[in-house]
Amino acid sequence: MLELRPNCEICDADLPPASDKARICSYECTFCADCADTTLHDVCPNCGGNLMPRPIRPAQSHRPGTGLDHHPGGTRRRQNGYSVAQRAVLTARLRDVKPENR
Repeated sequence: MLELRPNCEICDADLPPASDKARICSYECTFCADCADTTLHDVCPNCGGNLMPRPIRPAQSHRPGTGLDHHPGGTRRRQNGYSVAQRAVLTARLRDVKPENR
């Protein structure tokens, strides 16, 4: 189950569970749509994978044991550990490579 991290790792923008602005990679690294599009160019600065819209977990339980009531979003805020220069190098190298070829 996704952790639903609460913030963008680059600009620290809030990304609550219902946000349609959250983007994640396969490791759940989390970024806002603006950083994903303009700064990262669809390249996760941690793993080099692509970034996709994060699914929205339903607020209410439609089946037993589901929904935010049973599995709330994460609360631990994270920051990307790479410098702007390090992120730029990886992004420049991978931004024009299709995700399936990275």
